[in-house]
Amino acid sequence: MAAFRVLQPGLFTTIQDLGRYGYESQGVPTSGAMDEFAFRVANILLGNEENAPALEITMLGPTLEVLEDVAVAITGAQLPVEVNGKKRTVWTSFPLKKGDVLSLGAVSSGCRAYLAVNGGFKADVAMGSASTYTRGKLGGLEGRPLKKEDLLFRELGNKPARFYRVDERYVPTYKNVAEIGVILGPQDDYFDEENIRLFLNSTYAITKDSDRMGYRLEGPQIRAKQKHDIITDGIVPGVIQVPASGNPIIMLKDAQTTGGYAKIATCIWSDLPKLAQLKPGDKVKFIAISVEEAQKLLGDMENSIEQIKATLRGVRYFDVSVNGKHYDVVLESID
Repeated sequence: MAAFRVLQPGLFTTIQDLGRYGYESQGVPTSGAMDEFAFRVANILLGNEENAPALEITMLGPTLEVLEDVAVAITGAQLPVEVNGKKRTVWTSFPLKKGDVLSLGAVSSGCRAYLAVNGGFKADVAMGSASTYTRGKLGGLEGRPLKKEDLLFRELGNKPARFYRVDERYVPTYKNVAEIGVILGPQDDYFDEENIRLFLNSTYAITKDSDRMGYRLEGPQIRAKQKHDIITDGIVPGVIQVPASGNPIIMLKDAQTTGGYAKIATCIWSDLPKLAQLKPGDKVKFIAISVEEAQKLLGDMENSIEQIKATLRGVRYFDVSVNGKHYDVVLESID
C-alpha cells in the first residue's frame, strides 16, 4: 500500500539518498542530497539508516495525502509545515494518520528541506543508489521530480515509539550571505596573485541559471594568465571552474564528472550543506584554508551529528477529538 498520494508536487521535489559512487569513470555523477547534514538528521530523527531515501524539497514544498499511518521528519530550510491546517515545526519527527493532509509551503530561510519517512521511501535503484539524476533519468521515481497524483511507497519499518526534536543548539541558521572555505587548486597556477586575491576578496551572487548541477556566480571576473582551457580532467562536487567569461561556476552534486576549464579552488566538503541552502540572489564569499583545517572542520561536522544523536529531545503527541472528530494536537516535552 502506498504511504502518500501527491496532491501538489512542489517546485522541484526529488527522492535522494547520499549518492551514487563508483561510476564517475563512466560519466555518471554522484547525485545525492545537496545538504547531507540535514538529510542525515532527518533519518536520525526516525531511527532510519542515515542513507535511507528521503524527499529533497527545493524552494516550495509538496502537499501530500497520507494513505497509511506513518511517521515523518522534516529538516533543512525553514518553511511552513501543516497537518490538516495545524502547524508543525521543522527539525522534528511526528506521526501522521491515514487521511491526514501534510502541506509544506515556501521557504523563508534556506533553499532545501528534507522529508524522511520511517523505513525510508521506496525508489528505483540504479547503480546502487536511489538518488534521482534527472538529466540521466536515473533513480528516484522514474528519474524525475514528483508530479501530481504520484503514489509514494515506503520500505517496511516500525513506527517509532517516541518522537524527537533536535536541540536548538544544533539547528543551523541560514543566511543570505555565506562564507565558504576553499582549498586553492588544482589549477590555481593558471591565475596570477592579483586574480587569486580578487577571487578571495570578492562577494559573488548566485544567478538564476543555477541548479543541482552547478551555481553560476556573478561578480568580479577572474582572468587566467594565458588561457582558461585545460586538458579535460575530473570534477568533484564543490570544485570551482573559471571559464573564458571569467564568471566562476561552483560544480555540485549533479555536475558532469569531467571538465575542460581551469579550476581555481575547491569548496570544502563540510561547507557543501551551507552552499545547498543558498538560492538565486544569495551571495557567497570564499576563504582559503589548508587541507588540515578542512579535515578538522569535517571532523567537527561529524561530531555535531553525534551530539545531535546524544541530545535528541523527546516529544509526545496527543490527539484531541470531540465526538470522534479530530480537532487539535498537543505537544508535551518529555526531556
